[in-house]
Amino acid sequence: MSAQFVPLQSATARPRPSAARRALLARRVQLFVAATITYNVIEAAVALTAGVRASSSALIGFGLDSVIEVSSALAVAWQFAGRDPEARERVALKVIAVSFFALGAFVTVDAVRSLVGTREAEHSSVGLVLAAASLAIMPVLSYAQRRAGRELGSASAVADSKQTLLCTYLSAVLLVGLALNSLFGWAWADPIAAMVIAAVAVKEGREAWRGDACCSPAAILPPGLAAGGGDDCCCSPGRDCSSPGKPAH
Repeated sequence: MSAQFVPLQSATARPRPSAARRALLARRVQLFVAATITYNVIEAAVALTAGVRASSSALIGFGLDSVIEVSSALAVAWQFAGRDPEARERVALKVIAVSFFALGAFVTVDAVRSLVGTREAEHSSVGLVLAAASLAIMPVLSYAQRRAGRELGSASAVADSKQTLLCTYLSAVLLVGLALNSLFGWAWADPIAAMVIAAVAVKEGREAWRGDACCSPAAILPPGLAAGGGDDCCCSPGRDCSSPGKPAH
């Protein structure tokens, strides 16, 4: 089976980080994970409460995404709490992928029920404020963890940072859906926004799952990727993800 890869934008290669540098990066990842967990616990509680009150599938889906993000962050925290984080990479990636799939399935079912049923989402000021706040906070956390994860060569840390970035996109989708419903009374905009959330979650789940079969563990990561190049699946151009070091057909 042939594999397609996007060419590296930069051919600059850096040596593998020293042991001291890797230890520092691991601590940074743990710090970013802790910050993500803290924020998402608050975000989930607010979104789920407001979503139930307003009968909003989008808000409920957003709150559940926050719960999933917590489980993803906990998986990465568990990975880096061990003596050999690389040995736990595959399990962490599977947990992240399955959490995405679970979110997509639940939100889809709830959104369809809203579209075909009689329940209509109501205006939610709390939801609007929450979506705007997440839109400002999440990109910062995602970028910081993604940068550290790439340099460290951890596919799971990068996957978790992508889930945090996903929250940014979902915040924008949620904000638009809630705003359309509040301003124009378009109740259908809420479940449509929820279905977009579900579709993106499934896409990210598939990517995380493929990352489990890619060029992990990080010990075989190409030096160029550690510098921030290449794809997030931990593969370099011309490599077959299913067999590290094997050229693509």
